[in-house]
Amino acid sequence: MQIRPALPTDAQELALLGERLWRETYTGLIPASNLELHLAATFGPAQQAVELAEPINLTLALEVDGRLLGYALLRAHGPEPDHPGCSFSRPLEVARFYVDKSLHGSGAAAQLMAAVFAHAATAGHDGVWLQVWEQNPRAIRFYAKAGFLDAGDATYRIGKQVDRDRLLVHALMVREL
Repeated sequence: MQIRPALPTDAQELALLGERLWRETYTGLIPASNLELHLAATFGPAQQAVELAEPINLTLALEVDGRLLGYALLRAHGPEPDHPGCSFSRPLEVARFYVDKSLHGSGAAAQLMAAVFAHAATAGHDGVWLQVWEQNPRAIRFYAKAGFLDAGDATYRIGKQVDRDRLLVHALMVREL
């Protein structure tokens, strides 16, 4: 297994993987019309290319035997969400965190999250935050095991519907030089 920064040439593969994993996770849980609207707006080679080129973003790609099987999209933008449970001065958002189900239970997701934390600390962030759908208990358990704490409610738009998410936060130790 290898974790590396994604390259512009990964845009097509990231788009395909992200869409496939979204479909596998949410088909039947989200109305098809909203699912399709979300996928069209979120994934696709052009969208992934834009995200890869954006200076505030970093995508960490997880490969096994040369195949892309997971990734984390990180955004180092502005202040954290306006929420009392989130009080970082230099936050890093985990905008996407996807691992193929063939790797569930293998430790691959934990290694990818460790790479997220390592990047955040090296880049000078004092905390990491993310949102997770409140009806995704497997993901919530994983994030809790990784050290995230529940900071309250958040919203997330999928097509025309608005769902309630959990806002999760993880403080990082900041070393003084």
